[in-house]
Amino acid sequence: MPATDRDLVTALRAELAAIDPARACDRRAETAGLGRRVHAREPAIARLVVRLGGHVREGGGAARRSFVLPEAELDWPAAPDHCRVAWLRGQFLARGSLSLSPGRAHLEFTTPPDEAPVLAARLGDIGLPPSWRLRRGRGVVTWKSTESITAFLGRIGGSAALLELEARSVARSLRGELNRVINAESANLARSVAAAGRQLDAIDALEADGRLAVQPRTVRAVVEARRETPEASLSEIAARLDLHRSAVQRALDRVERLALHDDGGVGRRYRGKPSGAG
Repeated sequence: MPATDRDLVTALRAELAAIDPARACDRRAETAGLGRRVHAREPAIARLVVRLGGHVREGGGAARRSFVLPEAELDWPAAPDHCRVAWLRGQFLARGSLSLSPGRAHLEFTTPPDEAPVLAARLGDIGLPPSWRLRRGRGVVTWKSTESITAFLGRIGGSAALLELEARSVARSLRGELNRVINAESANLARSVAAAGRQLDAIDALEADGRLAVQPRTVRAVVEARRETPEASLSEIAARLDLHRSAVQRALDRVERLALHDDGGVGRRYRGKPSGAG
């Protein structure tokens, strides 16, 4: 994940950890969501744990980032929405990870195996059902939909960092759409150039054996326009001659079909295949 995306994820987690619930029930719910033991690698998470009454576990070195929180439980079926939100925020800060990459986002919770279906069911209760599975003896609850991820993060209190995440998602989507349009236009242009080349070869072949001069007036007018503007599309030629596009198409198809026939020497000069593109 690029550094800018990691910075965005860090900012989002710091923003969520800085939320200080005013209600005592929300504080208990968030404590329950964080769990009894918390490994706080980020300073913002460590400060949150201390605010909620956690204390550092005994030991030195890396163990000083491990905290013990007071016992707390949440009666999910009876809990009001604000307590559910606080519990989910604690779950994300303690067990959640967010990965960003071009064109997609991935959020997952890593839990004890028996807790994964419980968490998945609770997320389904708020209208955001995830997928879940067991991986190497751990439960993994996952979203891969950017819409579900942004809805969840907004629900648990993300705002400024979430807006940046949504803006990046929109920008990536627009870049992808622009690339598709450019690729389609490039392909159309390549086909038009190839068709114009075949048409000019066919025109030269018919002119060489004198058959061009006996073609209908419309065909000769289209041929002259194609020669003068080989890069023009069928629609542009039609507008120039005040004809329907289909009339221009038929005229050039006629020229290519005639040039394909080995009649009077024409076939010896031209070996293309009419396609009608242009």
